[in-house]
Amino acid sequence: MKILITGACGFQGTKIVPILLKKKYKVIAVDTMWFGNRLKKHKNLKIKKKNITDLVSKDLKGVNIVLHLASIANDPMGDLKQHLTWEYSCLGTMKLADLCIKNKVKKIIYASSASVYGVKRERNVIEELSLEPISTYNKAKMIAERVLLSYKKKINISIIRPATVCGVGPRMRFDLSVNMLTYQAIKNKKITVFGGDQIRPNIHIDDLLRLYIKFFSNNKKYNGIFNAGFENLSIMEIAKLVKSKIPCEIIKIKNVNDVRSYRVNSEKLLKLGFIPKKKVVDAIREVNDKYKKNINNLDKRFFSIDWLKKNFHE
Repeated sequence: MKILITGACGFQGTKIVPILLKKKYKVIAVDTMWFGNRLKKHKNLKIKKKNITDLVSKDLKGVNIVLHLASIANDPMGDLKQHLTWEYSCLGTMKLADLCIKNKVKKIIYASSASVYGVKRERNVIEELSLEPISTYNKAKMIAERVLLSYKKKINISIIRPATVCGVGPRMRFDLSVNMLTYQAIKNKKITVFGGDQIRPNIHIDDLLRLYIKFFSNNKKYNGIFNAGFENLSIMEIAKLVKSKIPCEIIKIKNVNDVRSYRVNSEKLLKLGFIPKKKVVDAIREVNDKYKKNINNLDKRFFSIDWLKKNFHE
């Protein structure tokens, strides 16, 4: 089976590609490589340095499944380059879908975001609730979902709304809540929490990658939209979990610079038989174990927002 992965050099992509190669899949990795390329050469791996808006028909020749991970990830980065966020997430997704249909690709799996819900007070945020995105990133994800769903009569579409991802990967990201707070604890011996009452659903990167692979099946029960988040925790609760594993001080700042607060219900996914194997505390431990000895010498590309500000030029 041949898989094309967009955003293959990102946090999730660099970790899932080696897994797929070990499983004997053929992989086409597509990425702009703004943050470099950590994929190792392999006889079953083709790496294409290009934007998804520049894909052409021959890029998808013989492809069975597309795992669409590419986007300008998360709210702060999306706000940095708003026009590109719209272009890549929406126009790029539409072009990709057209190319998939033209080349008779069987399925598209799209990594959306649970942040499309915005601020929700409901205890159980299920897939049928209204979307109220509040940032450019959230809004672009919502529109990309709608673009893909408009093709559902022509190709199998699976849309996964992951919670905030945590854990380690070759292209590490320290702009994600659990990873960021763990980094602060290791580096500074203190954590700064803005507000703290905001609820965030979480998912370990290893569970998310297992989920993508499960959805490679063309069984129609995997078509549609699925929440993927298993621990709904406040930012303060996450900070306290970090403190329980890494001695540090928690400093609470009353003003809130991110008002998003929501709990996702992933019962629909659980009914398919998917069971998460890791928790937030596992991610905290893994980040600490991997980076505590070299916390002062990390690759600057692990800090996505600062890297883009200093190094991205159109």
